[in-house]
Amino acid sequence: MKCHRLSVTDGAELYMVNNRKMNMKHFLILLLSALSFFLVGCSSYRDVAYFQNAEEVRGMTLQPQQQIQFQPGDRISIYVNSADPLLMQQFNLSTQYNGAVPTGTIGATTNSNNSNRSNILAYTVDEQGDINFPVLGKVSVKDKTRVEIADYIQKRLYERDLVKDPIVTVEYVDLYVNVLGEVKTPGRVAIRKDSFTILDAIAGAGDLTITGRRDNIMVSRQVDGEDETIFINLCDKHDVLSSPAFYLKQNDLIYVMPNIKRQHQADSTGNTFSQPTFWMSLVTFLITTSTLLFKK
Repeated sequence: MKCHRLSVTDGAELYMVNNRKMNMKHFLILLLSALSFFLVGCSSYRDVAYFQNAEEVRGMTLQPQQQIQFQPGDRISIYVNSADPLLMQQFNLSTQYNGAVPTGTIGATTNSNNSNRSNILAYTVDEQGDINFPVLGKVSVKDKTRVEIADYIQKRLYERDLVKDPIVTVEYVDLYVNVLGEVKTPGRVAIRKDSFTILDAIAGAGDLTITGRRDNIMVSRQVDGEDETIFINLCDKHDVLSSPAFYLKQNDLIYVMPNIKRQHQADSTGNTFSQPTFWMSLVTFLITTSTLLFKK
C-alpha cells in the first residue's frame, strides 16, 4: 500500500484554501450580524419613546408659565355681564347692535358653552394693537393676556360708573398653531387655554406617527418680524421642559420630520430596501451560498 506524501507546495495550497474558507465564513457571520443589528435597530426603543430620562429630571424647577398675548390681526371676543340687560346690550356687540357692525369687529362667533352669546361679534386687533370698545373707545390689547384685558375693562367700567359689579369675559377667537409632518392629523390646532404647550399641540394633532422623528421637532415663529427656529427633542424631558418653545404662541408652526425609514419610502428603491421581505430573502441567499461553499 502506497502512501502519498504531501509536498510543501501541496500543503501551502491546502492551507490557503482552508484559510479562504475560514475568511469567507467569518465575513458571512459578520455580514449576517450586521444585517440583524440593522433590522432590530430600525425600531429601537430609543427612537420611539418619549421622556426617556424622566427619572433623572424628576423634581426639576419648571420655567414660569407663559400665557398667550394678543397681537395685531388676532380676533378677540369680549362679553360684559350685568344684572341690568339694557346696560349689557350697549357693551356687548351683537348682530342687532344699532343695526350695524361697529368698527373693529368682523364676523359672528358661536359659543357652544352659552347659547345666549351665539351672536356676539369678535373684535379684530388693528395694526397698532388696539380695539374700539363701545363707550370706552380705543383700548390697547397688544401684548396683554385675556385676564389683563378683562381686568382693565372691568376697572374702567366701574370707575366711570357705567356698570355696577360688571363681570367681563374675554375669549380667543380663531387662534391656532399649525402642526405639519409626521402626525396623525396634520393641520390647525385651536388654542383653547392661556398656557398652550408643544405637548398640547401634538396631542391636538393626534400624536406623532411611528415614522416621525421624536428627537428633532421643529418650531418656527415670527419674533419682531424675523423668523426664529427652535428644535426640541421629545426623547429628552429636560430638553422639552427647558425649551423656549415649550410654551407656544399663536401662528407657530410645528413640523415633525420623517425618520430614515419614512424617507426611504419616498422612492421605489428605498421602499424595496426598507421591506423586511427583501432582507429576509437576502439572508436566505447568503446562508444558502455559504452552505454550498463550505461543502466543497
